[in-house]
Amino acid sequence: MPVINRIAEFAPQMTEWRQHLHRHPELGFACHGTAAFVAERLRAFGVDAVHEGIATSGLVAIIEGQGDGPTIGLRADMDALPIAEATGADHASSVPGVMHACGHDGHTTMLLGAARYLAETRNFAGRVALIFQPAEEAGGGAGVMCEEGVLERFGIAQVYALHTHAGAPAGRFMGRAGPMLAAVDTVTVQVTGRGGHGAHPEDCADPVAAIVAMVGALQSIVSRNRKGTDALVLSVTQMEAGADGADNIIPESGWFRATVRTYDKAVQDMVEQRVGEIVQGVAAAMGVAAHVEYERGYPATVNEAGATAHALKVAAEVSGDAGDCDPVMGAEDFSFMLERRPGSYLFLGQGEGVPVHHPKFDFNDAVAPLGASWFVRIVETLQPRAAG
Repeated sequence: MPVINRIAEFAPQMTEWRQHLHRHPELGFACHGTAAFVAERLRAFGVDAVHEGIATSGLVAIIEGQGDGPTIGLRADMDALPIAEATGADHASSVPGVMHACGHDGHTTMLLGAARYLAETRNFAGRVALIFQPAEEAGGGAGVMCEEGVLERFGIAQVYALHTHAGAPAGRFMGRAGPMLAAVDTVTVQVTGRGGHGAHPEDCADPVAAIVAMVGALQSIVSRNRKGTDALVLSVTQMEAGADGADNIIPESGWFRATVRTYDKAVQDMVEQRVGEIVQGVAAAMGVAAHVEYERGYPATVNEAGATAHALKVAAEVSGDAGDCDPVMGAEDFSFMLERRPGSYLFLGQGEGVPVHHPKFDFNDAVAPLGASWFVRIVETLQPRAAG
């Protein structure tokens, strides 16, 4: 089954919604204007209830089907990124330094399109909970919504979501059972020594030398502490030490930060332990003090096997182009929902172009009807209405 005819009919309106959202991006939990826009349309579509103010600006809309059945959750993220837009599009961001560089305007639009069709037809049993979530990019809005009890409050039994994939063929759905995206942790190490003149290092406890040694030693975790079959990335991404303009002074202190990506919690535990051991060992050897903060962020996004097989089957029926993909080391807070409920998270290709999180990125409106049709068919096939 290709794009649903009715959704194709109102696809131009979906483009209008998406481009409006693109012009008016919002960050983090402060997606109030976006949520108001979404709620207004949902009520116009005739959904049965709109519950607002969840995780600050998130909302859940309920559509009742025909006959008894479970509740299926469909999720879209709404927040933008702190990036200055450089697309030059007529619908470019009107907010300086903020833009939809990750396609969340498209995700919201696809779920709105599905909501309109499902509210019109109700060709399913049970009910649908449409989850519009803030703060995916930073803050873990999905986790906050879970902590506020949305899954239990609305009796959600399964959850599904899509994410645009720049560079993949337009309209191609991709996914895999098991780990789809990585857990993301942040390591911050503060090093304190004894500063002094660069001409007399023997009188100092040099934090710069210690930091350099720590950064190098931490790479041994990947090369020497993990099994070859375990996926792991540890990248030091920030570092600071020294006074501005003073090239002859050994500073008193410095710090560095790293990101850690894993799929397996046992590997995650090992990395946390080894980071502490290595940092403290180097600090002791070099006569400095070190403080380690290991912050666990989003967990790994793990797709349930049965749900993913069905999601890809539906995707192939909708677009004629669906298949497996390799896991990636990016992170996604839909993982908090998949920790608590079975479900699946797929990519939807949007064609060639710049990657997400790029100032020239723009969602491809042509694929939005495919995503909306997939959401609809997930519901109709998992919760078919009884004949008669």
